[in-house]
Amino acid sequence: MRFFTTEGPVRPDRHYSLPPLSRWDLAEVLNLIDQEKYFLLHAPRQTGKTSCLLALMAHLNREGRYRAVYANLEPAQAYREQVDAAMATVTQAIAHGARWWLGDDQAEAVAAEVLESPGRHLAVQSFLAEWCARSPRPLVLLLDEVDALVGDTLLSLLRQLRAGYPQRPTAFPQTVILCGVRDLRDYRIHASSESEPITGGSAFNIKAESLRLGDFSAAETRTLLLEHTQETGQVFTPEALERVWELTRGQPWLVNALAYRACFKLPAGRDRSRPITLDLIDQAKEAMIVERVTHLDQLAHKLQEPRVRRVIEPMLAGLTPETVAEDDRDYLVDLGLLRRDGAGGLIVANPIYREVLPRVLTSGPRDSLPRIAPSWLKADGTLDPAALLDAFLAFWRQHGEPLLKSAPYHEIAPHLVLMAFLHRVINGGGTLEREYAIGMGRMDLCLRYGAVTLGMELKVWRDGRPDPLAEGLIQLDDYLAGLGLDSGWLVIFDRRAGQPPIAERTDSTTLPSPRGRSIHVIRA
Repeated sequence: MRFFTTEGPVRPDRHYSLPPLSRWDLAEVLNLIDQEKYFLLHAPRQTGKTSCLLALMAHLNREGRYRAVYANLEPAQAYREQVDAAMATVTQAIAHGARWWLGDDQAEAVAAEVLESPGRHLAVQSFLAEWCARSPRPLVLLLDEVDALVGDTLLSLLRQLRAGYPQRPTAFPQTVILCGVRDLRDYRIHASSESEPITGGSAFNIKAESLRLGDFSAAETRTLLLEHTQETGQVFTPEALERVWELTRGQPWLVNALAYRACFKLPAGRDRSRPITLDLIDQAKEAMIVERVTHLDQLAHKLQEPRVRRVIEPMLAGLTPETVAEDDRDYLVDLGLLRRDGAGGLIVANPIYREVLPRVLTSGPRDSLPRIAPSWLKADGTLDPAALLDAFLAFWRQHGEPLLKSAPYHEIAPHLVLMAFLHRVINGGGTLEREYAIGMGRMDLCLRYGAVTLGMELKVWRDGRPDPLAEGLIQLDDYLAGLGLDSGWLVIFDRRAGQPPIAERTDSTTLPSPRGRSIHVIRA
């Protein structure tokens, strides 16, 4: 029986899958190959790049006009600035690929000859020239994980491909496709560990195109999920189908992971007589986030990079970054962490990532929280919003100052501490949803616990800026209207210099919003 997979290339005989070549413009790709072009395929990790390359190789070899070979260059990553060793590894990877995919033993013999001769730093160029000259048909070379190489190793590979380019197709590959997460413009190449970067374009100015493999569309997401129904008879409710799309926005790994967990891991989902419901999808989502599955853990690790922080920190604060380089913004889009919305702004790529980012950043404050008695719960276990407000004010006055130091992003430290407190409140019995984007000027939170829904807006009062109270009341009005609520919290963190200690300046009052809603204004 087939299943949803999240590990490695898809195998249609074992895995539910979409035809890989349907996910990009095959006619455009074949046209580039016919024109002897060298080009890039890039997309975020675990979106199906390798599956597409392998499918293209199989298509070309069936067609018979070219000989196509796939090779993964990741083993060469370990050598970093050891050019000779790295180029030998790349050469061997291509030769092994020729034997594996084409049954061509000649390639390994040629590789051995080249690697035994002087000048191993030019091994890739020499090997490809000699091997292609002996090939009965033009070669199409598909190199995966190219951006795993760094420094001089990447620089050497690109320049050797450029040097052999004029000899194509009789004594060099007709086409080379470089595949990785990033576009070539972001290949950070250094002549040494301390030198200024040399741009990827200057080392590989023969690139014709950069093709990006996109996420699934809504229709493709539905088609993939319904393969399970066709195979097993187990249906997804319409709400569950929509929820998968809503949570993932078609990110292939997330779609497969959610569906696999709902259909094959949760006990209720394994009963094929029962439908896959919206509740099962939400359970699967929450479990993935709590467990920090590998894909999400890799994503979270990126938050430590300075170029990621320069964009994500102001985004979480709702600010517009003043001096974030275009390369940094494009880098986050290439990683799949952010996407550009219809208006051209940057937003987090999907709701699961939107949930993961602040949860990761609140892990330090969460671990630093003192023991807090759940005074916000009534005797019957339901949430008392008034008691929750009192508990937060007491907590903030006593612990706010020291906990701010445990937050990894200084500019949004108050947001992270508040969210850490709210995670202690829900403690598996509720959910905390977040909305934020660059330039939004705020972060919105929605806490759901049983029958209680509480909407909050977080704003910061900074030096040189007016009191955000009036703006916050208007914005919160709109947010609460969308939630169908007639009351909520407006939390204003005063980050101006020279303010009294948190314990002295924290207070709360109730004000009407412009539309008459009851707003608890918390100044912290």
